[in-house]
Amino acid sequence: MGGKVQSYDSRQVMCRADYEIAHKRDTYLQNVALHHHDFYEVYFLVSGDVNYVIEGRNYSVLPGNMMIVSPRELHQAHIEPDMAPYERYVLWIDPKLLERLSTESTDLTRCFDISSPGYSNLLYLSSGERSMVRSLMEEILSETENTGYGAELMQSSMLTQLMILVNRIAAKGDARSDDMTYSSRVVTDVINYVNIHYGEQLSLDDLAERFFVNKYHLSHEFNRHVGTSVYRFIQKKRLQIARQLLAQGQKPKKVCSECGFSDYTCFYRAFRSEYGIAPREFALSVNRPIQDGDTT
Repeated sequence: MGGKVQSYDSRQVMCRADYEIAHKRDTYLQNVALHHHDFYEVYFLVSGDVNYVIEGRNYSVLPGNMMIVSPRELHQAHIEPDMAPYERYVLWIDPKLLERLSTESTDLTRCFDISSPGYSNLLYLSSGERSMVRSLMEEILSETENTGYGAELMQSSMLTQLMILVNRIAAKGDARSDDMTYSSRVVTDVINYVNIHYGEQLSLDDLAERFFVNKYHLSHEFNRHVGTSVYRFIQKKRLQIARQLLAQGQKPKKVCSECGFSDYTCFYRAFRSEYGIAPREFALSVNRPIQDGDTT
């Protein structure tokens, strides 16, 4: 990401280690593929009409709204065509940076805690809050390109201000239920089940039998509400967890087993196809030691 107004980029990984911010505008962009990040995301919509799907929760996002997304949440945006240009600010921030900016009494990751009562990915801002958020994001964008004296401290200061503001907005709990709809009951149940049992044998047939539903109906409902197939959702969830475990230093063979892949070859191919890098190479790239002789 950079300082000038950009168009959509399918890249979903950071080039920097700490944070990235961008101001983006597209005249036509219909759908963004289901994906996840290893970092937090703060998304501020300027113009356009967007339906945001996060782990089976559907949010109607309007200009001036903000979305917050945690690393473990699979999500995608559906943009309504023939509307105003799709314009937004997007901040990606590494969990370690957010922890460093926090203090003992001020946890800046708090707004991303999905276990909090009344948690919502969608935040409503007052006109004053919208102005402050946009101003801070513009200042961070400008300062990110500055290599002069004090630039690093200025960036940290403004990021801290922005995240304090985001947490205060989230703490108000102003999400309105009419702008969030859950998927059909069975789809929600399946997603919750997969999130817990991703390491076990899972298939469309298995899930249909467990939840007493016709597999063709389940497949149709899942695609309609989540935007992808049951198989693809399971695969992405397993790869998401696998990536996190590898980053924590677990061995690829153990990760393969814990994440429910039938064998290492399947895991290797799926991981490389999704992330463009082998499991062992990824683990080494995040500076986690792996014993010699371990599977690549």
